[in-house]
Amino acid sequence: MIHVIIVEDDYRIANIHEEFLNKIAGVKVVGKALNGQQALQLIKEETVQLVILDIYMPDILGSKLIQEIREIDQNIDIIMISAATETEIVGDVIRTGVFDYIIKPVKMERFIETIEKYKKVKENLEASKDIDQSFLDDYFGVKKPGIVDTPKGIDPLTLQKIKENMYETEIGMTAEEMGTRIGVSRTTARRYLEYLISTGEVIAELEYGIVGRPERKYRPYKKDA
Repeated sequence: MIHVIIVEDDYRIANIHEEFLNKIAGVKVVGKALNGQQALQLIKEETVQLVILDIYMPDILGSKLIQEIREIDQNIDIIMISAATETEIVGDVIRTGVFDYIIKPVKMERFIETIEKYKKVKENLEASKDIDQSFLDDYFGVKKPGIVDTPKGIDPLTLQKIKENMYETEIGMTAEEMGTRIGVSRTTARRYLEYLISTGEVIAELEYGIVGRPERKYRPYKKDA
């Protein structure tokens, strides 16, 4: 369970952020603070892994508060949520090593996406003895060659595997054959193959067997075909 405190001088916004956090499994809000001193007191009293922090606090600038938080516990992570967009301020915050910086007003989807990413990173760090490059690429948002943004339900790595197998064949293959090759169900393979049709990388033709219904056979699209 990840213990979180919310440091926000507007209690209404703090309550909204708490509602967002309550929608996420494995996360628990252990306190809310309206100023920097309350935040530091909470950190001393509670076991805290993550602080949701605003910059403009009544008694201290959030970027300065980060330094005091780290003096108490350097393992605490920070996600900054603020209306501040000034280059100097944002630059100072980034250099403190915050996990993310979100500009107000915050959309729930963006908020939850960040917390889910934080959970995944923390779980992977705790489960791994050593860190490989793929973990760091994912953490720092480095895109892997050949991997592009995909819609919901289409995993980039699975898509890449299907494309690699598809380009190895000249005669094409059915969804069932593709599923067997890469270790997924026929339904899953078909979803990815149909997606590749929508992007113009694959075409499908009906293949009529001796018995039974005709099957869709997929093969790479070639301009000269």
